[in-house]
Amino acid sequence: MPNTATSYQLALQQLTDSALPTGAFAHSLGFETYIERGLVHDEASFGVWLSAFVGQQLTYSDGLAIRFFYDDGSVAELDALLTAQLLPRQLREASTKMGTRLLEIGSEVFPSPELADYRALVGAGRAAGHQPLAFAVVARSLGVPLAEALAAYLFAAVTSLTQNAVRAIPLGQNAGQRLLRKAADDVAAAVERIGRLAQDDFGAVSPGLEISQMRHERQRARMFMS
Repeated sequence: MPNTATSYQLALQQLTDSALPTGAFAHSLGFETYIERGLVHDEASFGVWLSAFVGQQLTYSDGLAIRFFYDDGSVAELDALLTAQLLPRQLREASTKMGTRLLEIGSEVFPSPELADYRALVGAGRAAGHQPLAFAVVARSLGVPLAEALAAYLFAAVTSLTQNAVRAIPLGQNAGQRLLRKAADDVAAAVERIGRLAQDDFGAVSPGLEISQMRHERQRARMFMS
């Protein structure tokens, strides 16, 4: 019989596997706008964007929402806060589309009372069902420690975005692996920073990222939904 750590590690790998059908392959979360403007065009320039995205969006929005939930925050209140602070429409829709899929998958594969409660709120229209909160509910119910949950979530997001950049820029597969190795340091720093942030820091995202995400829906040609 596997021990608890082994059990949650295997579950965490399944939750963060790129094969999990949440639809992440369809979202650039704004970097496609930078490609269209010629600001992201190779391995180095995408690496700069990815580092900024980890240090801003994934730290002050998704990551902080996960930490607050682990600190016994109300999932309904955190869901409402995420909806309010995700200003770009496409980003809100991306978060809820992937979150709804994760709630559905989690309910079948990793059921728990907490997950059932969150899914019921979404079904009743009392919550939107955001991806980081869906992940946090599943991870905490599985006994995953906060630091490991944060690292896994952030690195899964980085992996998905890098895979999408390999297709969109395009980049070689080896370039993608080099980017992931560098991004691992950003993820580790973000996990440490998230632990020090306060309630007032929630949603403090760079306006440049948000503007690029808003511009995306009006691009003439798009590969991604966001």
